[in-house]
Amino acid sequence: MTAGLRAEVSAAITAMRARPPLVHGATGSVTRSFVADGLLAAGARPMLTESVEEAPTLVTVADALLVNLGSLSTDGMAGFVPTARAAGEHDVPWVLDPTAVGLAPVRTPLAHELLALGPTVVRGNASEVLTLMRDGRGGRGADSTATPDAAATAARELASGGRCVVAVSGARDLITDGSRTVRVTSGSPMLTRVTGAGCLLGGLTAALVAVASRDGRATPFVGAVAATALLTVAADRVGSLAPGSFKVALIDALDAVSADEVGREVGLAWE
Repeated sequence: MTAGLRAEVSAAITAMRARPPLVHGATGSVTRSFVADGLLAAGARPMLTESVEEAPTLVTVADALLVNLGSLSTDGMAGFVPTARAAGEHDVPWVLDPTAVGLAPVRTPLAHELLALGPTVVRGNASEVLTLMRDGRGGRGADSTATPDAAATAARELASGGRCVVAVSGARDLITDGSRTVRVTSGSPMLTRVTGAGCLLGGLTAALVAVASRDGRATPFVGAVAATALLTVAADRVGSLAPGSFKVALIDALDAVSADEVGREVGLAWE
């Protein structure tokens, strides 16, 4: 079964690079430049704004939207919901990244409000997914205190109930649409040593889900798998450089790795 999924992953990345999607990234200022650089290197185009005055209008010309609650700003608090609502009204697929939900008194109810608007993909760590489903305490800031294994049941329930794809990052990433579940076993531990790797993965997920929506060549499930495959294979190729060098080399690797290489080299396991 993995052979077919590998071929679909390669095809999705090829389609993204042949016709680069415009990704509207409503994401925090701390990681904004890294997300933009990573999207450009991978073969997509970024457009990053979150203000309520502009974002709900600009998202209507985008191919996909990323809503990331990372370094939550006043603009983000005001702009995220109307932007996500506008995306839904214009059939723009979108990704919710509920960074650091749990004890946070603003972003946690905001994440639930956004979830009710029907994201195409929810992408987060295990603690964040458990919080969305169980009203848990979350992790420590943006760090998870749970493993993808601990969140597996919650992820499937969230995917089934929300009719979305749920991608749980960790040492072995888990991606599910409620009926199908796959693990991505490639990736470097150095991804946890640089700020913004998860935010970039959210952007890549939006780009590859856009391919699914636009071209009909993949499902959102395949798009989410392809995004995780692309980032983790690129990270594997970089190796164990020091964090600063790793971050720069990761951008280069996203540019250099081919779609066929991603399909061949990614570690996949069905559950």
